[in-house]
Amino acid sequence: MKGTSERIGMPTPGRGPIADGLLFAGKFLRSPRTVGSIMPSSRQLARRMLAPIDWTTATAVAELGAGTGVFTRMIRELKQPGCTALILEKDDGMRRQLAARYPELHVGGDARELTRIMKRCGIRQLDAVVCGLPFANFPQDLRDAIMDQVEAALKPGGVFVCFQYSLQMRKQLAARFGRVEIRFVPLNVPFAFVYVCRKRGNHHVG
Repeated sequence: MKGTSERIGMPTPGRGPIADGLLFAGKFLRSPRTVGSIMPSSRQLARRMLAPIDWTTATAVAELGAGTGVFTRMIRELKQPGCTALILEKDDGMRRQLAARYPELHVGGDARELTRIMKRCGIRQLDAVVCGLPFANFPQDLRDAIMDQVEAALKPGGVFVCFQYSLQMRKQLAARFGRVEIRFVPLNVPFAFVYVCRKRGNHHVG
């Protein structure tokens, strides 16, 4: 199914890793609290982030804070033809780049509008949510608003996977999901911790 990606009347932005890195670094320097890192995530981190998802059965997934699309690229490779992918990025420039690069995916904006975007796309629940947002930099009310959306969007047993640069989110995620698995990824700049959580329920996605 062709996505409801945004269309822009300009050439597609730079497609190589160097261009992506420069774009990402520029966004970080202008807004370090919302971008979180000066470099895009590594492919090693992307693999660890997407490994907990059962891509053979997933029918709907979302990515929050897609940035320049390191995870998005791998999501497109892993998902089955019948799986719908929602790709959310609040930054206008990076969102336009994602929409131009991945016209077959559903590209949207604010993670706080996840359930509204799902409804617009005809999606009732998600099998998985992958998140690259820098929660440690956000005020508590913004964290809560995003996590409320994630919890409402996931089906019972659905998986939420996010990465952070510290263990600060462990307590908050455990309060919502119960058990939280944490996996250390040294091959990333800076090194990262992957949090794997599941919504309480009987149905498991991966």
